[in-house]
Amino acid sequence: MREFAVNIIGLSKKAHLFNFHLEKGFFEKYGSEAVEDGRFDIEVVLDKKETFIEVEFKISGQAALVCDRTLEPFDFPVNETHKMVFKFGDEAQELTDEIVIITRDQDSIDLGQFFYEFIALAIPMKKLHPRFANEVEDDQLMVYSTTQNETEQDENDSIDPRWEKLKKLK
Repeated sequence: MREFAVNIIGLSKKAHLFNFHLEKGFFEKYGSEAVEDGRFDIEVVLDKKETFIEVEFKISGQAALVCDRTLEPFDFPVNETHKMVFKFGDEAQELTDEIVIITRDQDSIDLGQFFYEFIALAIPMKKLHPRFANEVEDDQLMVYSTTQNETEQDENDSIDPRWEKLKKLK
């Protein structure tokens, strides 16, 4: 896992550029739940300051996915940009998705887990082959609205006489 670790102890206080290339072996190490295979190029700009390190990830590549409908393999393009901040503190902890506290004596940051998480977030829940991109799904056509339907129904329908007495109790 050290191949995706960046040594931060020896870095000067300025922006540094790192490039990484990911293939199938990466997903075997970090997890293959969301993505089993793919080819990605990642550009990392690490800007070291006095009290924090700002990191920008630019991920581009293809994820090898399997269509949920036809079980046919296809390549899904991924182009993502994410920013994170690593602040120096007393104890290591993750404050939010974008802010992580690291200790001052920590010598490196393992970026591999962040690579995997950002790629996994870019993968859609419903994996459909690109040839189905122009199809409109039935669930996309459903519109849920209660106010419009109720007012239209009240205007168009006369009230059933059995319910008239109950309406008066309101």
